Amino acid sequence: MSVDSPFVAIAKSLRQENYAFTAITPESHQTILNRGLFASNLRDVFGWNRPFSPEVLSAETFIDLMNFGELNRVGDKYISKLRFATLFDDIYLHSGYPTTDQNAVFFGPDTYRYAKLLREHVTSATRLVDVGCGSGAGGLCLKDRVESMCLADINPQALEYARINAEIADISARVETTYSDILSGIEGDFDLVISNPPYMVDDTERTYRHGGEKLGAALSVRIAEQALARLTTGGKLVLYTASAIVDGVDTFWQTVKPLLSEDKHVIHYEEIDPDVFGEELQRQAYQTVDRLAVVGLVVTIK
Repeated sequence: MSVDSPFVAIAKSLRQENYAFTAITPESHQTILNRGLFASNLRDVFGWNRPFSPEVLSAETFIDLMNFGELNRVGDKYISKLRFATLFDDIYLHSGYPTTDQNAVFFGPDTYRYAKLLREHVTSATRLVDVGCGSGAGGLCLKDRVESMCLADINPQALEYARINAEIADISARVETTYSDILSGIEGDFDLVISNPPYMVDDTERTYRHGGEKLGAALSVRIAEQALARLTTGGKLVLYTASAIVDGVDTFWQTVKPLLSEDKHVIHYEEIDPDVFGEELQRQAYQTVDRLAVVGLVVTIK
């Protein structure tokens, strides 16, 4: 798989300029933008999505963004519809702020925690499947430990960005991208399934954010079910998701636990962050919830 995209060239140019940007929560990001500053450098343009004058970019980059419709004009300034974030030694294309579109491709604090979980629990694999791959960061951050990978999603924009990010990371030859509802569109054997699925209850059901019923956990449970049924012996599932804690009870664990057996599985389960997206508790959907906790489920098939 090879990708011919000007965004690959932009990313590689940013890397040559030692570009580095950590994507933060939307709430914190808006706080930064509220300071009302204009862009004066590449981080301002492609990290913070601040309004910029054309001369901040090279003429070639500006023309490419214009030609591909990736700029919004605001008065005499422009705002990039794209963002680039860095993770470990790589740079990733994702959607600009705010991620309000149905097909937005999100990259933020969850991505960094997810990558850390993966690096802690994956040492090697023959064929990886990244379910709901988004930007592809999960699979791509394991490029030194995996022989080949399938990046799967139901969001065409995510698949396009994942292809571009594989090209940016110089491993496109080992990567396939597949439109798939969980594992239904993926053939063949695999020994590693990873996923950082949507886990919120989202009123507009944005693809990257809405996890469905069970207080947003339904999609994560479906992923666990399908992965456990199709992994090869010795294969592993690494699932990064969230659990709504209700009256002190971890509701995701209560739902997924019946799928697991100590006779068939080696099980690791941990609470990674006890309190994320606290502002969501003000919404009607979460009126019974104490807190939202980020959790990691790692299961190896015996």
